[in-house]
Amino acid sequence: MFRRREPVPFASLAEADRFRSNIAPPPRERASAGQLAGRWLLGLSIVAALAGALVIGMPALSSDQPSGQTQHSQAADGR
Repeated sequence: MFRRREPVPFASLAEADRFRSNIAPPPRERASAGQLAGRWLLGLSIVAALAGALVIGMPALSSDQPSGQTQHSQAADGR
């Protein structure tokens, strides 16, 4: 009716899953004011760089000319 548990090599490892520690890990250190300011400054500079790249790149992406006309230089006209 009741079976005995077979001996397991490294029995301490087999019992480790039942072990619960009553020791809590130490609390995380809070970031200092300088670290927080540095993180904010880094994030702000990344956002500003992306916005600046978008503003600078917008004229190249816009098509102000009708699609039927082509550009030609004055040299092509013989001037």
